[in-house]
Amino acid sequence: MKGSIIEQFMSNYLILDAVAFFASALCGFILIPQILNYCKQKKLYDIPNERKVHKNFIPRLGGVSFLPSMLLAFLLAVAFMTRLTGEEPMTISLWTGTFFVSLILIYGVGIIDDLFGVTARMKFGVQIIAALLMPLSGLYINNLYGFMGIHEIPFWLGTVITVFIIVFIDNAINLIDGIDGLAGGLAFLALGGFLACFMREEVYTYCILISGLMGVLLPYLYFNILGDPEKNRKIFMGDSGSLTLGFILGFLFVKFSMHNPNVMPFHKDGLILSITMLIVPMFDVVRVVLMRTYHHRPLFSADKNHIHHKLMRTGLTQHMALMAILLAAMLFGGINLFFTQVHYIDLTYILLIDIAVFLLLNGLVDVAIKRRGEQIFS
Repeated sequence: MKGSIIEQFMSNYLILDAVAFFASALCGFILIPQILNYCKQKKLYDIPNERKVHKNFIPRLGGVSFLPSMLLAFLLAVAFMTRLTGEEPMTISLWTGTFFVSLILIYGVGIIDDLFGVTARMKFGVQIIAALLMPLSGLYINNLYGFMGIHEIPFWLGTVITVFIIVFIDNAINLIDGIDGLAGGLAFLALGGFLACFMREEVYTYCILISGLMGVLLPYLYFNILGDPEKNRKIFMGDSGSLTLGFILGFLFVKFSMHNPNVMPFHKDGLILSITMLIVPMFDVVRVVLMRTYHHRPLFSADKNHIHHKLMRTGLTQHMALMAILLAAMLFGGINLFFTQVHYIDLTYILLIDIAVFLLLNGLVDVAIKRRGEQIFS
């Protein structure tokens, strides 16, 4: 009897996840064409330059659709649950409410940046404030699960690490948004991974939110990858999208990494699984920063040295580079799942293996670039 109750409970939430996903996808398919028409009317375009891959004038407000679609889908799913089960709507914790406040800050600064432009210092300041609200509400990384021999950490150190991680991930997603489908595709894979993780831990509220965000990414990817710019049906997510996605992924990273026995039992793979979801954009940013330092370039200067730029210098098209990077993300996922779920080894050693694989793949790309007579660092 107990098993059947649990199965019924889980099946109800799977239905809610599906409701959130398809409702959000429908919202996206309705909203994005309207955004495209508005951008055409107001002449709001992402202008091509020597640093960018695209050659056409493309609207860049696709990310405006992300937050409304996700929230509408969440509310619809909650209403559907109430009607389906007769249960009262789920409670919202303090840090969940704080998360939405922070998310609105990030979403707002992203829209303002897309429409009018925001200085990097202002954008960075808002990111820090939004991230700092998380530990102040009680949500922070409080355990490193044996990384470098470290386990539980004090609040002050956890606060510093939490703010750094959220701001770092937010900027990593923003910076890797350089070719069609890349930021959206990596985010979709990462969200799918977090969905599986939170389902495993039976934290179903976040499963519904994640499903809603995944849903709106579907129409965005359709218009971003397959849309025809000549018919005004191609769109970029802009900072409103990349910053929103990055912040949500950073929040999920911290949420799943935090050891909180009141929410989830202790799971020694929490931190490494969170890293696994975002390993490609995180490693790519570190590599670019190290290369800029080595070549005495300003750390925050714009260039064409991200992984997608390098792959295209090997002769790959945008879509081929996209597939290569998504496959690399899945490769890292397979490696880390093997070493956490099948043959567990210490987190430190898993990260060393990941770094070795990343360096190997990067070296193979460099060899291909040299064979074409191109510069590895431009």
